[in-house]
Amino acid sequence: MAAAVERMLDRPELWWQAVGLFVMHFSDWLSRWQGALGEDAAERKQVHALRSAAENIGAVRLAAAAASLEAALLGRLAGREVAISDDCRAELTAAYLATMAVLAKGGAGPVGKA
Repeated sequence: MAAAVERMLDRPELWWQAVGLFVMHFSDWLSRWQGALGEDAAERKQVHALRSAAENIGAVRLAAAAASLEAALLGRLAGREVAISDDCRAELTAAYLATMAVLAKGGAGPVGKA
């Protein structure tokens, strides 16, 4: 979280605004993402948006899980045969749910660990 606040001119109120926007824009992300499964370009778009926003608020675990899946999807879109394990998607789902649970409680400290 500290690095995220630092990127926002060391103004915690800007970070809180970003968190509010994250919750508003990504509260239904899981269903949108699940609707994109099977279509690599659409799934990559959903995962990329989440990764970028997670990085912005300092949700480290979520950003890393999204980055891993995004890299695999980019490989597929580049024409490589890349297998995407169920574990990769399960980790992204778990990280998303953990992050949203922390944010729903209004807790900021553990977001980076969620």
